[in-house]
Amino acid sequence: MELKGQTAVVTGANSGIGLAITKTLMEKGVNVVACDQSTKVIRNEARCHPVALDVTDENAVKEAVERAFGLFGRIDILVNAAGITGITNMPSYETQTNDVSRVMEVNFMGSYFTSKYVLPGMLDRRYGRVLHIASIAGKEGNAGMLAYSASKAAVIAMAKVQGKECAGTGVTVNALAPAVIRTALVDAMPPEQVKYMTDKIPMGRCGTLEEVSQLVCYVVSPQNSFTTGFTFDLSGGRATY
Repeated sequence: MELKGQTAVVTGANSGIGLAITKTLMEKGVNVVACDQSTKVIRNEARCHPVALDVTDENAVKEAVERAFGLFGRIDILVNAAGITGITNMPSYETQTNDVSRVMEVNFMGSYFTSKYVLPGMLDRRYGRVLHIASIAGKEGNAGMLAYSASKAAVIAMAKVQGKECAGTGVTVNALAPAVIRTALVDAMPPEQVKYMTDKIPMGRCGTLEEVSQLVCYVVSPQNSFTTGFTFDLSGGRATY
């Protein structure tokens, strides 16, 4: 997909979806600035440059973006995969304010900060691909997951706004809304819990990390030049709109 030689910034790169995306982009010849609070899993290889980063710290995000520009002179791709669920299985009227705030800070503000500092450089070069990892919960809302659902809905709205703002510049901004993806976290869950989640998916199974990363590679590729402000579903048929 003509990604070789490009430079990407990936947040949440130390585990799960972010790690899978990082590895796949590297395999395709992309130089990846891999950002996470912990970088112990991310190897400092020829195409991987780990950066310890708290995405809720605006100054730290600004410095990390400047470092990436300093290393490579440009950022072609931004993938925001950093995210937390917060306390779940709790009615909205019983939620803890500090927990809701924390989830919004990581999931929404973190993606806002990175895109805020990456987009100007992309616009100057008239090329770039931004992808915010959202969730099916942001489209449908999951009972007992107010903070997570609301934060991902905000991420989807941000992609729509930024996509419209950047339309026609050579820069696209999109979101991705996965359903349950098979990760180590899911594998550690009781089988009945996994069954409950997959029963909501018409395909009858979880998505895989490979399916996520391969779709991401298309979304952030030069070939995806017309679609912007859009939310790509990866839900096995669960999405209803």
